Amino acid sequence: MNFMSIEEAMKKGSGKVAIRGWVYRERGSNKFRFIVIRDSTNIIQCVIDSNNPSWNDAQKANIEASVEIEGEIKEDKRAPTGYEIHVEKLTLIGESDTYPITKDQGTEFLADNRHLWLRSRKITSIMKIRHTITGAIHKFFRERGYIEFDPPIFTPNACEGGSTLFEVKYFKEKVYLTQSWQLYAEAAIFALEKIYDISPTFRAEKSQTSRHLSEFWMAEMEAAWMKLPEVTEVAKDEIKFIVQEVMKRNKKELEILGRDIKRLEMAATKEYPTVTYSEVLKTLKEKDGLNVPFGKDLRTVEEEKFMSHFDTPVVVTNYPKAIMAFYKPEDPENPETALCFDMLAPEGYGEIVGGSQRSTSVEELKEGLEKEGEKPENYSWYLDLRKYGSVPHSGYGVGVERVVAWICGLDNIKDAIAFPRTMLRKTP
Repeated sequence: MNFMSIEEAMKKGSGKVAIRGWVYRERGSNKFRFIVIRDSTNIIQCVIDSNNPSWNDAQKANIEASVEIEGEIKEDKRAPTGYEIHVEKLTLIGESDTYPITKDQGTEFLADNRHLWLRSRKITSIMKIRHTITGAIHKFFRERGYIEFDPPIFTPNACEGGSTLFEVKYFKEKVYLTQSWQLYAEAAIFALEKIYDISPTFRAEKSQTSRHLSEFWMAEMEAAWMKLPEVTEVAKDEIKFIVQEVMKRNKKELEILGRDIKRLEMAATKEYPTVTYSEVLKTLKEKDGLNVPFGKDLRTVEEEKFMSHFDTPVVVTNYPKAIMAFYKPEDPENPETALCFDMLAPEGYGEIVGGSQRSTSVEELKEGLEKEGEKPENYSWYLDLRKYGSVPHSGYGVGVERVVAWICGLDNIKDAIAFPRTMLRKTP
């Protein structure tokens, strides 16, 4: 027989089927053996009796053994996924040692055995949702006429502050792993105008929180002629589109993760507010009794308090210029603030998007670099962009893992990527 996926077999619903996969669970007696098989699409219960010629192989089919099964499928509401296969033939393809992952094991043990924990229904579901998210990003931008543009990974300069750079030996010299594509994207928009990319990003942040990774993926965009009010609306449209795509394609995975679908429905349908940093401080003071002085960056606790008043993402603009990166220009109408924004997710997930209009002033950029302890001459190529037909332009970056964590309702961002890299973990 031709093999089919478990999902295809269940759609068939009755008759002869042939599937293959791995033992997810198994139990039985001297007369019957119940084996739940998993593949990349679903799980299904299979029943084999002791008179079957394949009984000996079935007895050897421990957790994670790989098997091929032929038999008769029928609907059975008592089975885990509503269907059951009565086995006519079971072929043991790959035996399995005693599988080390069982119930109620600690996060560090699971992290040490990540190469095996990937097989769990939880991580499999997350990876499928991540697949939808990255596919949605490509679809969103390509349908809007953006061109995919790939940046270098080795860079000679910092983009987001020198303290979080990963230094790499580059033949007889040293370079750094990229913190963002932004500087190179700004060069490309003078040729391509509207561009986007999804690429790995590296930040040597000495942080051990559940919201930080040392290696993560950033989905970034940059566009010529675009100012802050327009770029924030693009960001809103993108995130809403991503949520809609996940709702359309991954309801089964969201159910496996126990995600509250109603919360995501609000993010998929409602309008996202835009407020200023100053309005955030006012809300924190009036509604939460928190007196945050102007000029202070918002901490996790302050973001969580503020976002407790919303059920959708919120765009926050005009953070204090003094605490912003060198390329974020001051707002002419309020010079204490920068033409920048973050998007905060509800339910305590914090910043998922960060962006700004870009400064077009060489002098302002030089002054900003010097304040950050950088030498402007090391950025001569970047400053050149302002000398040859500069135009207003803007861009932002979406933290892919942060969006995955929020949509999936994860406790820790480390589960949003297949093999997490942090300050304390570089294996497996």
